Amino acid sequence: MPDILYPVKWVVELLLVAFHNLFTFLGLRSGDGLTWVLAITGLVLVVRAALIPLFVRQIKSQRGMVLLQPELQKLQKKYKGKSDRESREAFAKEQMELYKRTGSNPLSSCLPLLAQMPIFMSLFFVLNEAQHAKAGVGLLTAELSKDFSQATFFGAPLSETFLTASTNTVRFLAAAMVILMTTSQFITQRQIISKNQTPANLQNSQYMQTQKVMLWLFPIMFAVSGVSFPLGVMFYWLVSNFWTMGQQYVVIKRMPTPGSVAHDQLQARLAAKGKLALPEVIEGEVPDELKPEPKGQRSQPTRKKPKKK
Repeated sequence: MPDILYPVKWVVELLLVAFHNLFTFLGLRSGDGLTWVLAITGLVLVVRAALIPLFVRQIKSQRGMVLLQPELQKLQKKYKGKSDRESREAFAKEQMELYKRTGSNPLSSCLPLLAQMPIFMSLFFVLNEAQHAKAGVGLLTAELSKDFSQATFFGAPLSETFLTASTNTVRFLAAAMVILMTTSQFITQRQIISKNQTPANLQNSQYMQTQKVMLWLFPIMFAVSGVSFPLGVMFYWLVSNFWTMGQQYVVIKRMPTPGSVAHDQLQARLAAKGKLALPEVIEGEVPDELKPEPKGQRSQPTRKKPKKK
């Protein structure tokens, strides 16, 4: 059976080995756990930088979905209690037209996470093979795999998990990383709920209930699955979570959803600096920058009329 992750694993090994060689060139030891942790951190930075366009698309879609909630709520009330086939089809059609008109997509918020999953799984398999000192599919030679299998960070082998821990040091480090992973994920989602929601959404019990489920669901998933991940993989996910938390903070602070608490705070900061405030947005109205550009039409530059002599 062909390995569908082969290309991704090859790129993961390329980046790991490249950063590993860079840090050994700078004076770190090849078999030192710090060298491999820094190599994994470098891998995270490259991957997350490459995903910035997807993140921008995610933010625009999230803002569109937040501003669309009043319209969606009206649509749900319109077809409430109607379970016949025609009503269900009409509801689905109007809902899709609303998404299309505003350029929103409920699945766009998952794009960065879904794009990372092949990389995450590839790293898991690469480090799992390295744990047994096996050569990888690319530049990860048997010698480098052996270095990784013997590498320790604060006395904890990077190839071990909480469940397979041979020492209390591994258990302590793994537990600390799981706590940091779940906490960073909780803070990231909490930022969205507390500062980046419009008043209408805060009063929408169904929407807020979904947000609260997500607030607790993802941290619990990290806590449950984290105990089975090698420390090397957990370092990748932890650094990635810190990146997401910081990225979300910057976006909410500088590009908040119109009508939200963060938007009001930004308006106050601009006013205090004597700068022009952002244009106000009517509740439920989609701002122009979130509206999709019409396809097949290009605005032609206007030609200036020559001055008469």
